[in-house]
Amino acid sequence: MLDHVIKGATVVDGTGHPAYVADVGVRDGRVAAIGRIDAEARTAEDARGLVLAPGFVDPHTHYDAQLFWDPYATPSLNHGVTTVAAGNCGFTLAPLHPGRPEDADYTRRMMSRVEGMSLVALERGAPWSWHSFGEYLDALEGRTAVNVGFMVGHCALRRYVMGPGAVGGQPDEEQLAAMVRLLREAMDAGAWGLSTTQSRTHSDGDGRPVASRHARPAELLALSRAVGEHEGTQIEAIVAGCLDRFSDAEIDLLTEMSAAAGRPLNWNVLTIDAAVPERVPRQLGASERARKAGGRIVALTMPILTPMNMSLGTFCALNLIPGWGEVLGLPVPARIERLRDPGVRAELLRRARSEEAGVFRRLADFGRYVIGDTYSEANRGLGGRVVRDIARERGQDPFQCLVEICADDRLRTVLWPMPTDNDPASWALRAETWRHEDVLLGGSDAGAHLDRMCGAPYTTRFLGDCLRGRKLVGLEQAVKMLTDDPARLFGLRERGQIQRGWHADLVLLDPERIDAGPARLVHDLPGDSPRLDSRAIGVRAVWVGGVEAIRDDVVSGAVPGRVLRSGRDTRTVGTR
Repeated sequence: MLDHVIKGATVVDGTGHPAYVADVGVRDGRVAAIGRIDAEARTAEDARGLVLAPGFVDPHTHYDAQLFWDPYATPSLNHGVTTVAAGNCGFTLAPLHPGRPEDADYTRRMMSRVEGMSLVALERGAPWSWHSFGEYLDALEGRTAVNVGFMVGHCALRRYVMGPGAVGGQPDEEQLAAMVRLLREAMDAGAWGLSTTQSRTHSDGDGRPVASRHARPAELLALSRAVGEHEGTQIEAIVAGCLDRFSDAEIDLLTEMSAAAGRPLNWNVLTIDAAVPERVPRQLGASERARKAGGRIVALTMPILTPMNMSLGTFCALNLIPGWGEVLGLPVPARIERLRDPGVRAELLRRARSEEAGVFRRLADFGRYVIGDTYSEANRGLGGRVVRDIARERGQDPFQCLVEICADDRLRTVLWPMPTDNDPASWALRAETWRHEDVLLGGSDAGAHLDRMCGAPYTTRFLGDCLRGRKLVGLEQAVKMLTDDPARLFGLRERGQIQRGWHADLVLLDPERIDAGPARLVHDLPGDSPRLDSRAIGVRAVWVGGVEAIRDDVVSGAVPGRVLRSGRDTRTVGTR
């Protein structure tokens, strides 16, 4: 007897092959039958007119903490994501040194600063009962509704071995050997490999460069070689040039790391803008150089534009512009005073528009910002208006106008920068770039930057655009890009396609409606902390391991997900 039969669905199986109409039967967590099914089943449903696809795979999330208080990884699961990769950018909650309980506090404050997680939620929502990486994985086993795999963060390895000296220091020979042993132990327990960062934007809770930023190439290569000793592993790495343009030294380093491991290395995130035509060839040149040297470098890129919720009162992307952090880090009264100074504003604008600002230069056109929520009588009626229009009415320059609006709200005003890369030429460049063999869709950062962005709905929004919007990619290819392509990169065993005997991670969706609702601020984190959420539209049901986890955007209460461990649940993917 089958557990469930989905009757008459249009099956888009993840291979890229043409869709076909069939019944799909599930038994014991696997796809047991495809075709016309007359066998008896405990439950069945009519799926005529609906599309059945494999569960989507998100290759870049930060659900490391959220899964403890939200086993459904919302809103990703709502939008059809059944498998997530976490532990990215060099940041993980384990290992923690058993002799230094203060390391847990350091880790919480770092995650709050660098990944925009609520400190209160981190303190109250997770048990912090582990020391080894294996103990951390065990703490999540059997309590998630999604499948999840974790890289092990370089910053945690350094902190465990070097203590506070991990920030600013260099390991001696014995410490480096201990780091390598710790990484091997984590991979023996199921870690997917190593994640690391050298990005200038990544600072800890004390405002200092995070530990892995101090690592020299010899350390990174020693860790990379250890990755290559374990089955089903990968490398994820961030360098300063990821957001704009790689330097030659960065390309050499990423290439050497991948070649040393004999494993793919993925990075996040490739931004595509026709106004900067040299960026994509430069970034993908790293992939071409790596292949010649026996490595493989894969760029993650988002297929949608993810709006960014910003303010002058909270840490956001503006803080990352050189010179801005010093002003925006002041207490609110002093911050307002400095921002109202014409000389200070002129210097901030100069630095935001200079080459040193890199990709953040696009944030400097303040006339394009849209005013979101406001909190004072003086700003009544400004919500939804463009700053340029308000500035024209007031006879002010746009930056001065924006500062005065925010000052009237004691800097609580919500700001939405309008994207500069929403033109037809940029979308045409995206469609061309997606066809590159070393480009993968993803980079949602789901689980991080919770009150500032909501990238998790990229799956449903992308499919809606493919079916009823720009139609840059056909449905079958779009589904493959969200399912089988990331599953193959990570070497996921028997996931990413609808095939007999494969895991029954499935999404049933309405092609006439599939989409994502607008981002909205909700207060549902531990401690009533806020985050941005987005409801799924047109997702009829989501199954994980054959168990219904979502029905019409409502979680079922089941937790059928698995902690996916390297080797057991992943196979080795080489660089060729």
